[in-house]
Amino acid sequence: MKYTEIMNYKNDVSFVFGYELMLYEHQSTMNPNMPLRNLIYVAKVLQGRVKDEKLYGKTLVRLPVPRFVVFYNGIDFQPEKQELRLSDAFEKKQEETELELKVTVYNINEGNNRELMEAYHLLKEYAQYVELVRKYTKGQPFREAVERAVDECIKGGILKEFLSKNRAEAIEVCIFEFDEEKYIASEREDAYKNGFEEGREEGCAEGQNRLLRLQKFLIDTGRANELIRVIDDQAYREQLYQVLFES
Repeated sequence: MKYTEIMNYKNDVSFVFGYELMLYEHQSTMNPNMPLRNLIYVAKVLQGRVKDEKLYGKTLVRLPVPRFVVFYNGIDFQPEKQELRLSDAFEKKQEETELELKVTVYNINEGNNRELMEAYHLLKEYAQYVELVRKYTKGQPFREAVERAVDECIKGGILKEFLSKNRAEAIEVCIFEFDEEKYIASEREDAYKNGFEEGREEGCAEGQNRLLRLQKFLIDTGRANELIRVIDDQAYREQLYQVLFES
């Protein structure tokens, strides 16, 4: 779910504060292409800012310092903080790259980044709201669960002003976003089943152990976004097996 979407139906927010160009985005799924997407986006923003400047003149055109931040609140495991870099996508690795863009991803699910959440109460309250929705959807129809979470948040002072003014819109967007989450979760469950079937064919325990070790390796090395591909793409999985177990 994306808090900025509930508020203004946009995928991201950018603004200039002091000498910095801040680009913030909320995501319920991890996407390894975030640095590339931000590069395209910031190029368009800067193009608009300097359109009246003399780019071929002798005077240096000053630019705000860009900062790229993503707040993650999806259901997949992610570390509290991680950095995604444009250079990770380069087909050839270089010790020193001539073009780089770094995106910092913060996990804002409850229990993560406590200092950040205490400093920014809207993020904390949003995480509480999401947690309530997920809690209530386990035991009652989805719309009823969302409505119950919204009403409880308003009563408890969580995002009270916003939810009071935009109750109907917030509920509809929440239902749409959680339907997307449910679809992703279903796809992941099927993929895991396929993976364990492969394990039984290879010798049950040995096959499962190889797959679990590979999954742990991806998580520990900050490549959790590849978990689904590893399970769905046999050729890619075998390629990583060779790197991990035979190198």
